[in-house]
Amino acid sequence: MRLLLLSDIHANLEALEACLAAAPAYDRVVNLGDVVGYNASPNEVCERVRAMGYPVVRGNHDRACSGLSSLAEFNLVAAMSARWTQTMLSTDHLDWLRNLPQGPLRPEEFPGLEFVHGSPRDEDEYVLNNTTAGVDFHLPGHADKIFFGHTHLQGGFVCRNNKTQPITPQYATGDQVERCGIILAAGERYLINPGSVGQPRDNDWRAAFALYENNEDGSARVTYYRVPYDVQQAQSKILAANLPERLATRLKLGR
Repeated sequence: MRLLLLSDIHANLEALEACLAAAPAYDRVVNLGDVVGYNASPNEVCERVRAMGYPVVRGNHDRACSGLSSLAEFNLVAAMSARWTQTMLSTDHLDWLRNLPQGPLRPEEFPGLEFVHGSPRDEDEYVLNNTTAGVDFHLPGHADKIFFGHTHLQGGFVCRNNKTQPITPQYATGDQVERCGIILAAGERYLINPGSVGQPRDNDWRAAFALYENNEDGSARVTYYRVPYDVQQAQSKILAANLPERLATRLKLGR
């Protein structure tokens, strides 16, 4: 089984298309939330994501941009983009976003895997350090392999010998298609973040995604990818929509 892992697309059509073009063969797509928000192609991205099928986990921007939650906890720039997105989304896409399931999702066809947006205990929690990850690893009743998004930071955490350690993919360049693979060892627990497709915040502007492989011999592997895309086109759309300039400039900065 080969799962294409996408997260935090944030209405960036150019980044999404680059990821799909660079992705290797896969059996299913899993989307970890925040399909919309920030960028300027919400309807086009919703259409592409819906065509990929289930599972799609609800993200906090999906919830806010569809009117399910208040914008009070968003900063000014995020709130402005969410209000704009609300006015631009078609009724059909708004209804679809409103009906996305809250994580954790544990589909029967993916035994031993769990999919969330923020964390297993809170869809809005940012898993940013060993301490938070360690708490999540020790929650009862959760899978050994948990896939999450929300932070826009590619990598994750492993619980090995009851100690939590970060996973940080390493790349040789900052402007080419690259990949970095890790083996998921039996007896260890993992929190895996494929990174953000549409707005990376790890100082690498390239779109991020990952591939999970579970082989017949019981071995498992995650391969992280970084993919350059047409940032200028994405930026031009943001500016043409009169969205905050900050949303355009940050795309090339990767933060």
